[in-house]
Amino acid sequence: MKNSISLIGMAGAGKSSAGKELAAALNLDLIDTDDLIENQHKQTLQNILDQQGHIKLRAIEESVLTSINFNQTILSTGGSAVYSSRAMKHLQDHSLVIYLEVPFAEILERVPSFLNRGFAKEPKQTVEEAFLERQDLYAKYAHHTIQNTQDLQSCVSKIITLFC
Repeated sequence: MKNSISLIGMAGAGKSSAGKELAAALNLDLIDTDDLIENQHKQTLQNILDQQGHIKLRAIEESVLTSINFNQTILSTGGSAVYSSRAMKHLQDHSLVIYLEVPFAEILERVPSFLNRGFAKEPKQTVEEAFLERQDLYAKYAHHTIQNTQDLQSCVSKIITLFC
């Protein structure tokens, strides 16, 4: 039985919010990989993206994800974590991977602008194209998919039921 949970999904899917609630409810440690990257590199994801590009940001993300030592941990990943099969295998092996699924229209309501979020996509790719591309990857790597379109507590309760 795995004693940790990894949350995957698009920016705006509620990974950070659900992660905080889950960590509190289950008395587990919370790791947010976006925060970890920013703290380790002493700059924002957007600065890394602007200065080094989306491929480098994804490589940094893979390195951080594969170094996570899971032990009663809630992991909130960046939306592009699924581009690394190596990182996702690490998450699958050491945690229950939950895809927080949210329709694109709702993502846009939650995140009106992706301009300063450090959103690692191809330069000419639209946010919607990235969303469509990532949906299959999220589903591929998730142990379970949870719709996060209702209230946060409903989503968290469903995850707790799967975990316990």
